[in-house]
Amino acid sequence: MACENLSLGRLKPCKDTVGGIKNIYFVNYGDFDGIVYNATDSDVIDDLAASFNAYKYEVHFSSSFTQNIQSSMENGTTAFEQVLEVTLPKLTKEDHKELKLVSFGHPHVIVEDQNGNFFVAGLLNGMSVTGGTIVTGLNMGDLSGYTLTLTGMEKVPANFLDTNIVDAGGTIVSGT
Repeated sequence: MACENLSLGRLKPCKDTVGGIKNIYFVNYGDFDGIVYNATDSDVIDDLAASFNAYKYEVHFSSSFTQNIQSSMENGTTAFEQVLEVTLPKLTKEDHKELKLVSFGHPHVIVEDQNGNFFVAGLLNGMSVTGGTIVTGLNMGDLSGYTLTLTGMEKVPANFLDTNIVDAGGTIVSGT
């Protein structure tokens, strides 16, 4: 890939998108055996060529996904820090156990935004829980639940995922 061969401009887009995450799906690290990229666009994954379980967490408008570009002219390096901040209301013993496992591991995370896009965060290196809280709140209207910050570092931004994979490529397991 040449460094300086730009190939596309960008017009001002229509105002037809919204922010926010709809769902996240945790996948055990290493369960994506064969990654098949789109033949004409390496930013899109066409198939994960594996049998995997993707555990769904509904997070409507209570979470965010940010990708920070970390580039060093001096070192000649560029990497993409992927940060997922998740808020999960309501403390349960079942969630307590599962979120402890997420914290001990480094899962892949599929992020579904409110525009119907799916991204794979931590595709090669996984995501690690780097912070969070288990909180009961102070007042009756305060959060009683969990907050998690997951961070990953990859050589490229999170790939778009062909939406057919989410339904066909893995067994989607909804929360209890």
